[in-house]
Amino acid sequence: MKKISTNKAPKAIGPYSQAIVAGPFLFASGQIPVNPSTGCVVEGDITIQTVQVMENIKAVLEQAGYGFGDVVKTTCFLKDMEDFAAFNEVYGTYFTECPARSCVAVREIPKGVLCEVEITA
Repeated sequence: MKKISTNKAPKAIGPYSQAIVAGPFLFASGQIPVNPSTGCVVEGDITIQTVQVMENIKAVLEQAGYGFGDVVKTTCFLKDMEDFAAFNEVYGTYFTECPARSCVAVREIPKGVLCEVEITA
């Protein structure tokens, strides 16, 4: 197993890694809309927060030598299913290969954000 870490995505804030490569697979921890430069949650609606999540995922993928086309599964967490259409619009611009996906609404996400996405590539 190889730990993946990049300064272009938010640092892990607990006892976990940004991602782990095991064999040919990358297992990434969930990304939330935190700007890695400031360590702060980006202010704005679901569209703005989703873009930041996707850019964080992109940074982790690139650090490990992968791209969005390598992602086979995503798990998406939304604070409110009313945001599904707007989230999906941004999501679709990054995940053009349409990996398998689960998307659920949850009661709370760390730091009070509107979305979180984890991936397997």
